Amino acid sequence: MIGPDKKVKFPLENYDRLCFLKNIVKNPNIIIGDYTYYDDFENVENFEKNVKYHFDFIDDKLIIGKFCMIASDVKFIMNGANHLTDSLSTYPFAIFGNGWENAMDGKSYPQKGNINIGNDVWIGYNATIMAGVTIGDGAIIATNSTVIKDVEPYSIVGGNPAKEIKKRFSKEIITKLLKTQWWNWDIEKITKNVKNLTDSEIEKIIE
Repeated sequence: MIGPDKKVKFPLENYDRLCFLKNIVKNPNIIIGDYTYYDDFENVENFEKNVKYHFDFIDDKLIIGKFCMIASDVKFIMNGANHLTDSLSTYPFAIFGNGWENAMDGKSYPQKGNINIGNDVWIGYNATIMAGVTIGDGAIIATNSTVIKDVEPYSIVGGNPAKEIKKRFSKEIITKLLKTQWWNWDIEKITKNVKNLTDSEIEKIIE
């Protein structure tokens, strides 16, 4: 046995509310790593519905690494939600036409970039991740958090706006973990080390 088949939609037998996300996402601008799962209270198809303001003509991307855990009702706010903020009004006049269609001539809406989620990241229930945010490997996002700025690897953040609560490990251990990049090992090696990966002794996975 070398773990669940990464190509199946539903890795838990007789349970269709937890999916390997890569196998259900249809939007090519949502890029998901192997074994990342999404658990929804109602229907896993809600995931793409919760990637908000993700318009094709903007071409921004939601990129999520391997072995991530995403809880129900997590939302990603993409760049299509942005309005002008340095103008006298933030109102999107141009989209309504009828004499307003030229309101944005020579102007463009702010672009904050892609959302990048690292590997082995746990995002709790009803968290919101804003456009342009990068979440480092091994981070934990607490329930109901609103993440408006980058999150460092192996840190726990929470609140609105989300702030760092603590680091999961010492700086030395975090450096070693980031160097191992265990999520990129072949599945046979991961399977061999699953007991070590659920332990807290970094030496057990360093060769």
